[in-house]
Amino acid sequence: MSTAPSLTLNNGVRMPQLGFGVWQVPDEEAPAVVTAALEAGYRSIDTAAVYRNEEGTGKALAASGIPRDELFVTTKLWNSASETWTRENVLREFDASLTRLGLDHIDLYLIHWPRAMRDDYLTILRTFAEIAESGRARAIGVSNFQPAHLERLIAETSVVPAVNQIELHPYLQQSELRALHARHGIVTEAWSPLGQGRELLGDPVVSRLAAKHGRTPAQIVLRWHLQLGNAAIPKSVTPSRIRENLDVFGFQLDEEDMTALAALDSGTRLGPDPDEFDQS
Repeated sequence: MSTAPSLTLNNGVRMPQLGFGVWQVPDEEAPAVVTAALEAGYRSIDTAAVYRNEEGTGKALAASGIPRDELFVTTKLWNSASETWTRENVLREFDASLTRLGLDHIDLYLIHWPRAMRDDYLTILRTFAEIAESGRARAIGVSNFQPAHLERLIAETSVVPAVNQIELHPYLQQSELRALHARHGIVTEAWSPLGQGRELLGDPVVSRLAAKHGRTPAQIVLRWHLQLGNAAIPKSVTPSRIRENLDVFGFQLDEEDMTALAALDSGTRLGPDPDEFDQS
């Protein structure tokens, strides 16, 4: 069983706070990688249509023997720039994701990017609400939404997303977004929680705290996320690191540690700017 605590979403659904992401995992490798994560104790698995590994992910879930109600599966609608999304488009793509995953419901379904210049995310979320009402998605949310996107979404649809999955790590701490999430009861979930590379994990502050606590730099950063109340979805294809990233519940960062990590915020993005991103 997973040792990860759970967060309660704004509709009462519980979601593991620490999950496993499969971004950039090829479909043919996904069964082995996801199996390693499940065997390590992860019960929350995060994929997306655009990752093109839903089928491989689904194979691992089916072969695991883990009861469905112990799993929390997230996938995302890739609202590509090639068309304006209608209710029918959204329902079609949701069904396609279900088929690839081999599931009868999704635990969390997200709009992958706001694409505000296309002005269709209101239609998409209204359709998501319909899917949730049918029981085929236990919770719905968004990814990469900025404060203005969220405020408009809530004002014009009266639907409050359960989760906003955003780039978040010590170099990009997103304090404005996290405060807005707290006001509306939206869970903040971090993608690239470890910063996607060696720079953050080699930072002198992170290295010092790792030595202080007898932990790895990755464990220090993931512990920081958990103590802030973020959900996080670290990704690795190395079994030892998969296990290591889940082993973050036996120690605590103190106030001085958290202050030192807070001081690392430079506003540095590794991924696209959500206000500009419109890739098909």
